Amino acid sequence: MLQLLRSLKNKFTPEAPLPMGAVAEREADQRGLPAQDPGIEAVIAACTDWLRAAQDHSASADGGVARDFSLVKGWATSYPETTGYIIPTVIELARRQESAELHQRARRMLDWFVAIQFPEGGFQGGRIDSTPRVPVTFNTGQVLLGLAAGAQQYGDQKYLDAMHRAAAWLRDSLDEDGCWRKHPTPFAQPGEKAYETHVSWGLFAAERVAPGHGYGEAGLRQVAWALSKQQPNGWFASNCLNDPINPLSHTIGYVLRGVLEGYLLSQRPELLAAAVRTGDALVGAVGADGFLPGRLDSQWRPAVDFACLTGSVQNAHCLFLLFQLTGQQRYFDAAQRLNQYVRRSVKVEGPKETRGAVKGSFPVDGAYGKFEFLNWAVKFCIDANLLEQDLLKARHA
Repeated sequence: MLQLLRSLKNKFTPEAPLPMGAVAEREADQRGLPAQDPGIEAVIAACTDWLRAAQDHSASADGGVARDFSLVKGWATSYPETTGYIIPTVIELARRQESAELHQRARRMLDWFVAIQFPEGGFQGGRIDSTPRVPVTFNTGQVLLGLAAGAQQYGDQKYLDAMHRAAAWLRDSLDEDGCWRKHPTPFAQPGEKAYETHVSWGLFAAERVAPGHGYGEAGLRQVAWALSKQQPNGWFASNCLNDPINPLSHTIGYVLRGVLEGYLLSQRPELLAAAVRTGDALVGAVGADGFLPGRLDSQWRPAVDFACLTGSVQNAHCLFLLFQLTGQQRYFDAAQRLNQYVRRSVKVEGPKETRGAVKGSFPVDGAYGKFEFLNWAVKFCIDANLLEQDLLKARHA
């Protein structure tokens, strides 16, 4: 009833006028994507600076990374889920750049997680100030990726202990059939989620750091369950936050990455075959200009007319991985087009709030992250461009 009253209030309450910055961004996007690709190095550098700004300007000022910068509301509070998987990206950047400052930033994020972990091992859903504050499977899996990277990089016992608590909590809460049902997020539509293969990836990361605790085996059981949701054409049912009939390219990227990581851990051929089915369908869905619809129906047809930029770079990364695993050029070419599309949307000059930021949608008023620049979009943009850069260097070596 409360939800119904809120929806009625939202429906009949007139919207406040948009700030001038939001209006200007919408008008610019209506003119189309900029023709110029700033290039891989410039975009990685600008995106890295944006992550710095998002950590420094989080409205909760706690060491986590602000969920987003909104052209309507400004900087948000910190977001545990995505700060979790931002950590491995920051550590990788710190390694490549030999940057003590970036290592320090990663450790601030890690120390924050040690402080906010529930005693049983889980982590909350939503932003740090969201309610209800309850442990959630998906968010814990994403934080686990960061804890595993931190434990491996820094050898700090407190990170290793936190990693074990999170991994054991996930392992032990898995249902017998391989699905997580006990600790769903209160911030998405109820129901089973195939994209929790991205949680299994966290268990695979923990398995590599500390083998012998059953973490990897539990994750592989979940991936096997998720594959029961895959259709012959590579599309996954039960695979969206709020619209499983027309899932986001974002959650398609999640499920595909988890399947690929399961293969990388286990070398089970059926997992690579499943990833190829989805990868082949994605190649067919990517336009000549790199546009990937933000939602796709069960026949891989566009369900919306905007791009979910997060999903675009996530799927670019997955296609680059498929290229590495199979040598098939079609994956590399489609991934490049996806990356180029997103790079063209990124500003490499201007104020810190928008320089190196990645929009939820293109155009900016699309229905995913409307008028927001999302921290996880920036993280996946960096990852996909680092991998493209490495592949290009190897090709020209």
